[in-house]
Amino acid sequence: MRTLLFLLVAALAGAATLFAFAPYRLFWLMPLALAALAELAQRQPQRAFWLGYSWGVAAYTANFHWIYYSLHDIAGMPFWLAAPMTALLPAYLALYPGLALWLACRIDRRPAMRWLVLFPALWTLAEWQRGWMLTGFPWGTAGYSQITESPLAGYAAVSGVYGVTLLVAFSAGTLIVLPRLANRWRLALLLTVAAFWAGGQQLKAIEWTRPVGKPLRVALAQGNIPQSLKWDPAIYEYTLTSYYRQVANTRADLMILPETALPVFLDELPPGFLGLLAATAERNQMALAFGVPRRTDDGRGYLNAVIAPTTPGLPYYAKNHLVPFGEFIPLPGITSWIYRFMNMPLSGFSRGGADQPPIAMASQQVAFNVCYEDSFGEELIGPAAKATLLANVSNLAWFGQSDAASQHLQLSQTRALETGRPMLRATNTGMTAIIHADGEIGAIAAPFTRQVLSGMVQGRTGLTPYMQYGNRPVLLLAALLLTLAILIGRRQRRQQA
Repeated sequence: MRTLLFLLVAALAGAATLFAFAPYRLFWLMPLALAALAELAQRQPQRAFWLGYSWGVAAYTANFHWIYYSLHDIAGMPFWLAAPMTALLPAYLALYPGLALWLACRIDRRPAMRWLVLFPALWTLAEWQRGWMLTGFPWGTAGYSQITESPLAGYAAVSGVYGVTLLVAFSAGTLIVLPRLANRWRLALLLTVAAFWAGGQQLKAIEWTRPVGKPLRVALAQGNIPQSLKWDPAIYEYTLTSYYRQVANTRADLMILPETALPVFLDELPPGFLGLLAATAERNQMALAFGVPRRTDDGRGYLNAVIAPTTPGLPYYAKNHLVPFGEFIPLPGITSWIYRFMNMPLSGFSRGGADQPPIAMASQQVAFNVCYEDSFGEELIGPAAKATLLANVSNLAWFGQSDAASQHLQLSQTRALETGRPMLRATNTGMTAIIHADGEIGAIAAPFTRQVLSGMVQGRTGLTPYMQYGNRPVLLLAALLLTLAILIGRRQRRQQA
């Protein structure tokens, strides 16, 4: 009975993390939720894996429940298949906190070593690993909960989101260790944690990059085309006309339309439409980019692309980090049968290639990324280093009026902080936004409205510490802490033997 109660409390603590992320942004909840998990594991270390697993299942189900909406309501998958498919991702992701907690309890029994050294190191390594394993899914990483309200957000430009995660886990471990420390050590630990949090607040005030060029007016289109109608031939003409009118009625230096704004292959657009769109933008003295599917140069595949029709040579960016099951079929011999139950157009995209160059637009260098590509901070470092602006085009109509769009916005804010560059977000239904280099939102469009968001933005150049070194320093630190804990534990056991 006690074990069941502990598992239930762990699940409740995990579910509470929903409110630590956007749109709720109660950043202080994350260290408390992790501390609750750690306290349970300290009392029942023999159940550490299952406590961590219960925490993870509840946390990831609460945060990613919107997957069911996309599978069932939009893609048309029947309930009996959509429900277990939705549960599959949290069931897999929960393995990482389960293993991290199990190892922390297995390696060392001493509370200080377990929760101040092992737990932060293992939790950070586990979060990083799930961010790349099987193409990766880093949403829900603890560090994201601190962007941008928490003082710890200041570390994003220095160590990236995983450095923030390490400090969140260390703060949680402090809450567990403090009551168990002798009085002479409590003040030292409190001062250490306070120094980390105060230091983060000071780091937030540093400008790691410098302005380049003149400020420019940008315009971000939000078409608000329902996903259920987006690929319907009956409204194809309406979609093209709607976006054309938005371009024709906009005055800006740079205008960006969302992911697959034009729901047809580039070479299948009505004759003359691409030229008309470009000429209209040029008449308004405006650089233009929009999302559209594009065939590969050899004609054997197709790309989720962003085209710049007002730039000579018709340059484009093509999405490289594709969504499993959404944009490509993993292990088609095993999983292709699932698509018989789904209305999933264009589910076989090709990769665009890593480290694509930015596109010169409006006297700036714009590095594009598509949809959830801005979830992967280290992958954006190369393009961002050559760019002065970042731009994300997305279509989150797949997830309805859920928290998915707000969570995605928080990821974009993190990338702006890490790179010291503004992030422009043009989305179909929300959250269309202008994010400044400090991660703060300069302007945002009301979700589920058809409008063009306008505002001023300043391009920036230079490298943040994170851009220079990536995740390596944090991963090395975590690995070093883990190694030291193992070596010290072995030495102590030999002395006691």
